Amino acid sequence: MNVMSFLIWIVVGGMAGWMASLIVHSVTDLIDNIMVGIVGGLIGGLFFHTLAEPGLNGVSVWSVCVAFIGALLLLALIRALNGSHVTV
Repeated sequence: MNVMSFLIWIVVGGMAGWMASLIVHSVTDLIDNIMVGIVGGLIGGLFFHTLAEPGLNGVSVWSVCVAFIGALLLLALIRALNGSHVTV
């Protein structure tokens, strides 16, 4: 993985994590949003791979949507485990 790919993961992950935190009304900072988005991208990629759909494929609307859905799944799981508060 080169530096540009790493930066793309951070940007896409940050956008996806931020959007997901807005949906679940989670108060998180930039680093938490990036972490949730990156892990969400992995979860979303695996989820869509099992449905025989393409996962993450660079910077595109589809990649942000996949990471966003994965981040929502991750935040829902965290909320279910921690009760009503979502903290990362």
